[in-house]
Amino acid sequence: MLEKNSIRNFCIIAHIDHGKSTLADRMLEMTGTIEKRKMKEQLLDQMDLERERGITIKMTPVRMLYRATQINADCDADKCRLLYEELTYKIRGAIFNVYNTLGPGHKESVYGNALAKELSDIGIFFVREKSVNVIYKNKKVGTYKPDFIVDEKIILELKALPFVGKIEKKQTWYYLKGTDYRLALLVNFGNKNLQIERIVCDIIRDNPHISENQRENPQSSALILNLIDTPGHVDFGYEVSRSLAAVEGAVLLVDATKGVQAQTLANLYQAIEHNLEIIPVVNKIDLPNANIEKSKREIMQVLGCKEEEILEVSGKTGQNVEKLLEKIVEKIPSPKGDLNKPLRALIFDSKYDTYKGVLAHVRVFDGEIRAEEEIVMMINDKKSDVIEVGYFKPNLVKAEKLSAGEIGYIATGLKSVSECKVGDTITSRTYADGTRTNAEKIQRGSASSLRESATQVVPLPGYKEVVPMVYASFYPVEGDDYNLMRDSLDKLKLNDAAFVFEPESNLALGRGFRCGFLGLLHLEIIQSRLEREFQINPTITTPSVVYEVKLRNKDGRVKIFSPSEFPDPSEIEEIFEPYVSLEIVSPSSYLGPIMEVMKNTRSEYLDTQYLDAERMIIKFNCPLTDVVTNLHDDLKSASSGYASMNYEVKDYRPYDLVKLDILVAEEKVDAFSRIVPRENAHSEGKRIVEKLKEVIPTQNFQIALQAVLGAKIIARETIKAFRKDVIAKLYGGDVTRKKKLLEKQKKGKKKMKNIGRVSIPPEAFLSVLKK
Repeated sequence: MLEKNSIRNFCIIAHIDHGKSTLADRMLEMTGTIEKRKMKEQLLDQMDLERERGITIKMTPVRMLYRATQINADCDADKCRLLYEELTYKIRGAIFNVYNTLGPGHKESVYGNALAKELSDIGIFFVREKSVNVIYKNKKVGTYKPDFIVDEKIILELKALPFVGKIEKKQTWYYLKGTDYRLALLVNFGNKNLQIERIVCDIIRDNPHISENQRENPQSSALILNLIDTPGHVDFGYEVSRSLAAVEGAVLLVDATKGVQAQTLANLYQAIEHNLEIIPVVNKIDLPNANIEKSKREIMQVLGCKEEEILEVSGKTGQNVEKLLEKIVEKIPSPKGDLNKPLRALIFDSKYDTYKGVLAHVRVFDGEIRAEEEIVMMINDKKSDVIEVGYFKPNLVKAEKLSAGEIGYIATGLKSVSECKVGDTITSRTYADGTRTNAEKIQRGSASSLRESATQVVPLPGYKEVVPMVYASFYPVEGDDYNLMRDSLDKLKLNDAAFVFEPESNLALGRGFRCGFLGLLHLEIIQSRLEREFQINPTITTPSVVYEVKLRNKDGRVKIFSPSEFPDPSEIEEIFEPYVSLEIVSPSSYLGPIMEVMKNTRSEYLDTQYLDAERMIIKFNCPLTDVVTNLHDDLKSASSGYASMNYEVKDYRPYDLVKLDILVAEEKVDAFSRIVPRENAHSEGKRIVEKLKEVIPTQNFQIALQAVLGAKIIARETIKAFRKDVIAKLYGGDVTRKKKLLEKQKKGKKKMKNIGRVSIPPEAFLSVLKK
């Protein structure tokens, strides 16, 4: 049986491109999770899109078996020295004083009494012959009385024998193994030379993954390290928040060439909110332009830690990654929970498998789960028989069971994505029925209800409901593909809890879906996955944030998710748009260019804070629509790629906004409609029609592209028609013959213009998404 004390659950958090996935690669190599011949860069980034873009999109869990040698098990968490090194040296000094004074040949009790006097004189706390419980399979099977327990940390076993060999060392190790202590000193006063043996037992017990050879060797032990690799882009922050709820610690990674950036701060604040143990790490120390000391100062500024607590590693070369693994073992606490309590498992992610149905990625907090057991989703009360359970290596590996503290998957067999919601709690059918029965008795006021309710299962805290930042509508090019698109979006929703959609219809575009995203990158990823995984090329409307409109002579506000829902201007009393708290982290030398970029938005400057002499945080209040369009790219351009940003919706504020429509060949195209500030309507309309002129192919008739504000045309471009030289076959003759042919061509094009329709290519819709 696997003990909770042998498990460490942690994640890696950082800004985008700070080396999370590369560091995870080195951990997989050093723990032997992946064979070297199968190793490849960014192994945990399993989607083609992740590899092409060089970013992590989906969080990925993986289980590593870490075998600690005596050296790395016997390591202090703070300074990577011997475990309890200072205390050990004091004890050794007291032992040598006793031996030098008494010499060999006395009974163990004599040495024990003398050592007690010596420890008392130097002020070290200890107890003698304290009963320590011996645990076997989570049950007390006896007691063990060591000669000394010093400072509740180190066990002392005293001997007065001619020789202490492997048998005595092994016996002490097994004594230690049955307790919660990790270090023992085996002291032999009987030899002509004083013997002091350090016996270290790591905190693994009864691990089924350890071979018999390893079990017999007290100098090697193993732990289970459950790692979750997380994304770093602001659009995928919800992935990070879900992973933090499933672990006890986080490795905070900072690129030594870039320092602390916006998502570094955002992810750190989330980890602190979850009360996680934070291990600060400076990465990429192998690069020639690495500024390690500067990065350390920034970390100390935001985290409040000491410099010696920050590790220096290289995820590329593997330098000091072994020390990081040791620190993870030492510093991150083992998971809490009770194996004997009813099953409670939190769903932190899921994906769909054609043969096994919905695979729920879970962290088990209490109890255990096996195949063929009946489980219940506590939020929607959906029941299912477990097909199999297992863990990630990173591929799925079937297991006999998952126990409290472990991270793994449950194959539920469910076919509907709505039946396995991220954030739900899984429990067994038996306990779920008992919980409902007790709840009913409490409502009826049963006398025994309080006593019985003690056994009821309380759902685990879920996640804060994700709020989409950007909405856009997806329409199939062919109406017959509607059902295929619905099923495809269903499957994407299963693997992406932040993605939401619902059906809608449009007179011009037909039936489609209104989809919610966390940002434009999120939208592009969904659109790309539809094309790659399901061969669907949708028509995409202009992305829009959620506005609120106060109508005349009506109470309350109406939410507007797309420009097509925008009311008639005569009915509108006031329009409100979302504002965000925006933080920009950048080198101080780029303050001027960044402020110029922000002048082109409708932002409100708040404050500037300096992390050090060379790095700053600039804070603004800014309309969300300005942030999600092109601000990220503009900031990168203005700061030579060094600036980064993070934002959070704050409130709604009134503004003079209007609906801008686009006509193509005198037909309104709803996909191009958008809500813009009145003062920007002309420039935005001009930009769109100019962009469309570049991407809409030439037709046999002239195409007018018009930007319309109400009934007023505010911008226009024209795509000229193909022109066939109808007089090329004439080699002379009367000029009236040429005029007749040209006039006939002109009439034909006019007729074609009246009956012809313009086919707008998909790239035209994408081209107007960004400025």
